[in-house]
Amino acid sequence: MPRPRRVIIMGAGGRDFHNFNVVFRDNPEYEVVAFTATQIPGITGRRYPPELAGKLYPNGIPIISERELQKLVVEHAVDEVVLAYSDLLYNDVGRILSTVLASGADFRILGPRETMLPSSKPVIAVTAVRTGAGKSTVSRAIVRELRSRNLKVVVVRHPMAYAKDLVKAAVERFEKPEDFDKYELTIEEREEYEPYLKMGVVVYAGVDYNRILVEVEKEADVIHWDGGNNDWPFFKPDYMITVADAMRPGHEISSFPGEVNLRLADVVIITKVSQASREAVETIRKNVLDVNPRAKIVLADLEVTVDKPELLSGKKAVVVEDSPTVTHGGLPYAAGYVAAKKYGAEIVDPKKHAVGIIKKMYEEYPHMGPVVPSTGYALDQLKDLEKTLNSIEADVVVLGTPADISKLIKINKPVVRVSYELKVIEGLTVKEMVDEFLEKAKEKLE
Repeated sequence: MPRPRRVIIMGAGGRDFHNFNVVFRDNPEYEVVAFTATQIPGITGRRYPPELAGKLYPNGIPIISERELQKLVVEHAVDEVVLAYSDLLYNDVGRILSTVLASGADFRILGPRETMLPSSKPVIAVTAVRTGAGKSTVSRAIVRELRSRNLKVVVVRHPMAYAKDLVKAAVERFEKPEDFDKYELTIEEREEYEPYLKMGVVVYAGVDYNRILVEVEKEADVIHWDGGNNDWPFFKPDYMITVADAMRPGHEISSFPGEVNLRLADVVIITKVSQASREAVETIRKNVLDVNPRAKIVLADLEVTVDKPELLSGKKAVVVEDSPTVTHGGLPYAAGYVAAKKYGAEIVDPKKHAVGIIKKMYEEYPHMGPVVPSTGYALDQLKDLEKTLNSIEADVVVLGTPADISKLIKINKPVVRVSYELKVIEGLTVKEMVDEFLEKAKEKLE
């Protein structure tokens, strides 16, 4: 009898675990020797626990830095390496592929057919071609419209499996802010979930999406999949919306798996059109029509407002942005910077004051503009963020992240919070998108 094929799964604490759960767990044809991790600080050195790994892995599975990939392939005679994380440009994928093949292993990507779970309930999904395109804003607009139809909507968020106790985090249900503390959430998780809880909407996330789906189907009329980075959904959608960023023309056909989402979409919403040139918008429109002519195209803006505009005009401001957007998402700034400029603030460059993980982020992502990434996956990283912000000479801190981090760290300056909402300029309205979704999913609703 031949030995099982030895596998390494390359990930970032999200799709890697999902792919393992749905394809490799309890499958004697494979032996997963390790997960490798990147993008997320502090995730390496842990183990995928035996309680989640299944009967074939009584000691769990180690999570090792991606920098060790070639060494691992050789030492463990690995047969194949599975790429299982998102927000990559094609040259990044090519480099990974070449590294794997040169190490002697096969290269594999598991597709939607193998990894999407079917649901008995209607599923609408919002995805993106790159992180930071505005999918969370689109998601909130869709959820509000669905709730106006007297439907019980439950949001399921793409995983951000940063918890130290992955067993406890296998199925996470959030209904009130106290639930954040129960699961010891990071800033990134809080900023994704908090707006839904303020709307009175239950959110699920975690590690084991088979188990999550079972629980969600018990209480939802409609499931809303809120995508992460530019990954495709874990649940098979009846209707799929993909968000493209007018500030990054060309990324819709040069990012992985962003182009997959573009090709799967029923609707493509091009956001930030007022910030971009007409040529950029038309480039994206042409690219959409070339690869997915059946998709309907919507042009939209993300309107930014602040809760205390009187604190910004003529004042020195330090801006905090959503970390993935300005790190591996590739944008120099995001909503916080736009809002500070809109309301007349002078933006202070924070880089020389950065300490710890924040300083490391600037070194790792030199494209980042004069903003602070909201990196805070662990207590020591939160302390670095706090020290950085408090050492900057400024009048006010502008929080472009939806999470109220002033509840997690002590900030020695007044805080202004930014909000952003979807404004459709051309194409289907949110109501019309929901109408189309409900028509496609009507048999599941009956």
